[in-house]
Amino acid sequence: MISAYRDMFAVGAITLLCMVCVSHSAPLACEDLVRPLDHLDPRHLEGRWALVAGSLSHLPFMERLRRRDSATATFSSNTSETNIALSRSMRLDDKCHYHFPNISLEGSSFTFDDGNVTTTFIHTSCRDCILMSFDVESGKRQHFYLYSRRRELEQKEMEEFRAQVECLNMPPPAVMDPSKELCPEETAGDPAAQTEEKKEGQKD
Repeated sequence: MISAYRDMFAVGAITLLCMVCVSHSAPLACEDLVRPLDHLDPRHLEGRWALVAGSLSHLPFMERLRRRDSATATFSSNTSETNIALSRSMRLDDKCHYHFPNISLEGSSFTFDDGNVTTTFIHTSCRDCILMSFDVESGKRQHFYLYSRRRELEQKEMEEFRAQVECLNMPPPAVMDPSKELCPEETAGDPAAQTEEKKEGQKD
């Protein structure tokens, strides 16, 4: 009888120990998954990136994100490593919308010149991807976007992104349809692009 109690106690102690280990390991795993990049090479940013998937903390904007056909972000070098030109495009309801914000790069983050958005590059194991976390209006909203040179990623790469989204307690990501056409590239000086920028403003 005593032996049986000892066995039950041992099993209970092991179970409790496992639960404690899991509870302590989960936050550490998330800290690792969503850590900012240690170093960002501005030259790596140059060129066009297609949005593969994204999530937003603001549910009404999340529904709008799911309706997008495609989206891109294009970085181009400037006279210095801190000033980089960014152009964004979005195809929604078969129409293209453009945005050309002024940004300043510092470390693994950049800020929009209007001061309302700070963007941090997050670590990702995908070699031809960039992962950006947008902090809007001092934490009022969070946007989390995964861009790649490819239109479609491998399953393990998408699983990592979904885990990152879950760590941030954000809604399950919207995944872009890789068969949908990207918007043609435009410049800030293009009249049509300026019109779309004023109409849309790329709020999300």
